[in-house]
Amino acid sequence: MIAETVCSALAVAGLGIAVVTAYRKRFLAAARIAAYALVPLGLVMTGVVEWVADTAFSPTAWAGFVVLGGAWALFATTRAVESRRGGTRKERRAAARSERAEAVAPAASAPSLGQASRPAARPASRPAAAPRATGASGASDDFSDIEAILKKHGI
Repeated sequence: MIAETVCSALAVAGLGIAVVTAYRKRFLAAARIAAYALVPLGLVMTGVVEWVADTAFSPTAWAGFVVLGGAWALFATTRAVESRRGGTRKERRAAARSERAEAVAPAASAPSLGQASRPAARPASRPAAAPRATGASGASDDFSDIEAILKKHGI
């Protein structure tokens, strides 16, 4: 009963402040203050305040909240462990079977490009560039490796 009286007093005080704010030509702020002031009154009228007061002083209700919290913690823990393992036991077994069945052959790592996907050969009007002679004989050997790699890839 005290909670209902306090909430009603808060509503009346808030509405008084809203009237003073509206008198100062701040209508938007006054409407917002009135909305906040009417919330406690609405809670009293719907019975929420009485329910909260009865629940707050009931040991059975608090024990129920503890049981609900424990159930939630247990559920969250099992979900976290399950997600770290990669699903349920049945899903992990099915994934292991499919991995064994779909094993990659050793030769499959080579590129499997067909003839159509390779670039066209050089036209006859544009002959390949001849290697340039440089002052050092070792420099042309270094570039020959690079040229071989580029020719292999069709560049």
